[in-house]
Amino acid sequence: MWSYQPISGNGAKQYGGRFNPRGLAALYLSLDPTTAWMEAQQGFPFKPQPLTLVAYQVNCSRIADLNDAALLTYLGSSSDDLACAWEDMASQQQQQPPTWRLVEQLRALDMAGVLVRSFASGCNSANQNLVLWDWSDVEPNAVKVIDEFGRLPKTSASWGV
Repeated sequence: MWSYQPISGNGAKQYGGRFNPRGLAALYLSLDPTTAWMEAQQGFPFKPQPLTLVAYQVNCSRIADLNDAALLTYLGSSSDDLACAWEDMASQQQQQPPTWRLVEQLRALDMAGVLVRSFASGCNSANQNLVLWDWSDVEPNAVKVIDEFGRLPKTSASWGV
């Protein structure tokens, strides 16, 4: 639905995510098409839903690698924290997920985002995502959509929103 605003982060801002509370824009990017597919199909393992894949050119600095166990320990976090049932914690239990506390900590350290494994069903440590909270069209956190042929929709009218 957000393909007409592929670098806005508005979907994540509106609904929240594992690495951003509602109200904080975030850009969730997978490093390969298979991971993107698995992430988008969460909850629909037997009935795949339509999907628009968008390619990006990314040149960002200040990225925390959450695959690094020593870094997680230094930050007082763990892989179990990363894999938490964040959505249930936030909505049903009215708790702040540990990943949101980690995001606050990393943003206070001026990190632009994280490299982290996917926790979508069927994924493993080879399936990686890049989640950004700080990006623009210029360095040091440049993100540009690759759409030389103008195939992405330009307005929400394409979706009947």
